Amino acid sequence: MTIRRRDFLAMTAAALATPALIRTARAADTASLYDVERFGNARILHLTDTHAQLRPVYFREPSVNLGVGEMWGKPPHLVGRAFLDRYGIRADSADAYAFTSIDFEKSAPRFGRLGGFAHLKTLIDKLRADVGEHRSLLVDGGDLWQGTGLTHLTRGADMVDAANLLGIEAMTGHWEFTYGETDLRSNLARFKGEFLAQNVFLTEEAAFNDAKAFDPASGRVFKPATVKEIGGARVAVIGQAFPYVPIAHPKRFTPDWTFGIREAELQSLVDELRAKKADAVILLSHNGMDVDLKLASRVTGIDVILGGHTHDAVPQPVAVRNAKGTTLVTNAGSNGKFLGVLDLEIAKSHVTDVRYRLLPVFSELLKPDTAMLTLIDQMQQPQVAAWNDKLASAEHLLYRRGNFAGSMDDLICAALRSELDTEIALSPGFRWGTSVLAGQPVTMEDVLAQTAITYPETYVQEMSGADIKTVLEDVCDNLFNADPYLQQGGDMVRVGGLSYRCAPGESIGRRITELTRDNGHPLAAEKRYKVAGWASMNPQAGKPVWDVVADHLRARGTPTGGVHDVLLSGVDGNPGLAEPS
Repeated sequence: MTIRRRDFLAMTAAALATPALIRTARAADTASLYDVERFGNARILHLTDTHAQLRPVYFREPSVNLGVGEMWGKPPHLVGRAFLDRYGIRADSADAYAFTSIDFEKSAPRFGRLGGFAHLKTLIDKLRADVGEHRSLLVDGGDLWQGTGLTHLTRGADMVDAANLLGIEAMTGHWEFTYGETDLRSNLARFKGEFLAQNVFLTEEAAFNDAKAFDPASGRVFKPATVKEIGGARVAVIGQAFPYVPIAHPKRFTPDWTFGIREAELQSLVDELRAKKADAVILLSHNGMDVDLKLASRVTGIDVILGGHTHDAVPQPVAVRNAKGTTLVTNAGSNGKFLGVLDLEIAKSHVTDVRYRLLPVFSELLKPDTAMLTLIDQMQQPQVAAWNDKLASAEHLLYRRGNFAGSMDDLICAALRSELDTEIALSPGFRWGTSVLAGQPVTMEDVLAQTAITYPETYVQEMSGADIKTVLEDVCDNLFNADPYLQQGGDMVRVGGLSYRCAPGESIGRRITELTRDNGHPLAAEKRYKVAGWASMNPQAGKPVWDVVADHLRARGTPTGGVHDVLLSGVDGNPGLAEPS
């Protein structure tokens, strides 16, 4: 594969600081994309939402990421050409391939896979060496220990080994909690960094029963923050775990813990750290970017929010004014595709200037680190090799990410309907899951990369048409509620055997209309339908969804049709909806 270096020298860097100190930095025509100019006295490197992808991946960014209400047309709700125009990226460049879905199928063979821990290790080591000892910190924003068959099999233990070798010094969590407290604490005992989560507390009953906690007096389950001396400055890092773990996932995994955004507790912690002479305060967040933007307007004293959860790759920080100053909000993509580089100029008790770059991790431009590559090979053998047998060939691009639909989700829904003999299928709108190019084999490893969770059991149940509409309305409100604090993560539930119209800007109960069966008949409110699904909040006894999908692929191959489209209303001109290419 021929890689043209000039394609990698498009815009990859931009920086913002407080209004009085705002400056912009672009990558110059340097000898290497990764020769990042040294700046300031503290460098923070930020990974998030890698979802256990140890090897380089293909991952198509969304062509639908709608903002509603005040978020209409604002980052992160920009896709396609609107994204390129906003950040000054050339349409045929490597950056356009990394950051958008434009011409993804043509660009993927040209620019190759991104990410991979061996390549990240090389890049991270270089960026840390460039600034010298004791002047950098590597942090992870969560969703590190989930997303592949191997990490599911090891309950996250493989990723602890990889994180330790990579040198992660602090992290927070989301899917990590779905392994349950025993496995989570077992992994944390082996993790060489610090697990931070200021917003996880014991329930009243658990506190009464003296359940384990970092701070029994307050009920905080985990260490809330850490202070590191970097470049002669005291940098505080606060962990903000995903606030809705017991809502988005079965409560049985975390029965003794409560979560939440917990603004008041966060503000008190920031004030305490400032009182103890922290020169800079960083929030390592798994809230999602819309939530972080609102949080930044309400909690004062935070210099930068390093965000995750929504998988948004945003090249420039968003500056948010609040009662006492400005907070910069970032989000660093997913699957190991990007590495955030935050350079701070820190004087006594405050940050005076900032530069930020979100670097795409092009695997073909980075020599893989030998030690990390050896570790990955050792961990993945022999199990992953057993999952690499071909189940079928991809008849077209298989991808997941997008507000409403993806071809990989269509495949899962088709498998559920076919193998479980139902009229309709529902599949969760997870954002993780890598892409498979047309013509490539689809393996069990690929299937597990879409389905590897701790509650994978399938189910079949009867639901009325009214019940189905209620489910769609509830999930849609979670996705498009005008109040970011009421958005609890994920994209729209995927459907098979059914189409509908959605008006994202409407209120709950009025967004979903024109529900129609594949046979052209309207979905009758009073009629009962046989529905298949997986990832239920309640325990189920069906086969794991990965076995259902694998059986379907062996018997029928991949579907040849396109993506299951959802009709949309009220979104004309929304830059979160890409024009057809």
